[in-house]
Amino acid sequence: MPWMAELEESKKAAAAAALLESPGKTPSTGTPADTQPNTPAPELHSLWQNEERAATVTKKTNEIWHRRHDYWLLAGIIQHGYARWQDIQNDVKFAILNEPFKGEMNRGNFLEIKNKFLARRFKLLEQALVIEEQLRRAAYLNMSEDPSHPSMALNTRFSEVECLAESHQHLSKESMSGNKPANAVLHKVLKQLEELLSDMKADVTRLPATIARIPPVAVRLQMSERNILSRLASRGPETQTQTQQMSQQ
Repeated sequence: MPWMAELEESKKAAAAAALLESPGKTPSTGTPADTQPNTPAPELHSLWQNEERAATVTKKTNEIWHRRHDYWLLAGIIQHGYARWQDIQNDVKFAILNEPFKGEMNRGNFLEIKNKFLARRFKLLEQALVIEEQLRRAAYLNMSEDPSHPSMALNTRFSEVECLAESHQHLSKESMSGNKPANAVLHKVLKQLEELLSDMKADVTRLPATIARIPPVAVRLQMSERNILSRLASRGPETQTQTQQMSQQ
């Protein structure tokens, strides 16, 4: 049936878009140049899983960038400062950060590739940390999504369309084989789908105005991104005590 084919194509397109938004490391080469980390912050865990899988399968835990490299990148920034990429790379304590780039050494823009990747990777981590703090703040304020909000209606109706189509897809074959009861049920299902799609079209039309009325996240959480970054960058008393003890040793 055409409507089922369209639904299947939509699902494939959504899956492809998700892959484009959350690219994994190519196991064959395992270099940072293969995947630029321009993934939205919420996809960081998916990115980590893909990279971890590639590193484990190929047994190249140093050559393929994954969360261990992110840890040492953040440690290097804490010690040398933001955007001091060359100082971080030259520090032997952070030598692991150079391993994924060894395959790019013969390229003319080798240093540019490294610095650009490190900058974008840090931006990804920074965004993820901000969102983690926002989620923690939302939990503290006991905030949650309102299922009755108009912006949630589209998602609900899409789930209904998908469920209705998948649970009745067998009716198509039965109807074509001459099963009259199945044909009658199929027409009712198609009518329901038509009504749901019509409602979704109306929801999409109203969506921009609905979203525009939603206050920004910073306003709802009573905490700006600058404040979040300041909190993340500041050291608590426990951290300061530990640092002093380590320096004395």
